[in-house]
Amino acid sequence: MEFNFLIAAVAALIPLVTGFIWYNPKVFGTAWMKASGLTEESLKGGNMALIFLLTYVFSFMLATMVNILVIHQFGFFSTLMNDPDLLVEGTEINQYANDFMTRYGQNFRTFKHGLFHGVIAGLFFALPILGVNALFERKGFKYIAINVGYWAITLGLMGGVICQFA
Repeated sequence: MEFNFLIAAVAALIPLVTGFIWYNPKVFGTAWMKASGLTEESLKGGNMALIFLLTYVFSFMLATMVNILVIHQFGFFSTLMNDPDLLVEGTEINQYANDFMTRYGQNFRTFKHGLFHGVIAGLFFALPILGVNALFERKGFKYIAINVGYWAITLGLMGGVICQFA
């Protein structure tokens, strides 16, 4: 089983697209600015090219980890990866891995399954991380809900795309 860089690169675009929608002033942008203590004026000073470039790089890093969360077959291979004969054609372990993938390689490989695991990751990874940060930054529930909602949806979409197409 190989990591699909093209699908990860496509999935890394999802945070940018969902961010344009989610943080639009007509959706949650105005509420987010108010909850975070920002103004339109304070947001004008950033280097947007650098911000979008780094967002994409970080999103690609995230997409590589979402692969492991949504494609269960990676777990099978991670238990065998230290065996030097795994990739040697015709060896017992190589045949075992090939037989496994023939039987089970497409199990749980749907958009719906990836979406489910992505949303769970949003709730069980993003919520605790963002929640702790928000508590110490003295941000309120609305701030947490807006940001965690974005990440739950974003990770769900990333997981769905990766699981279906990688």
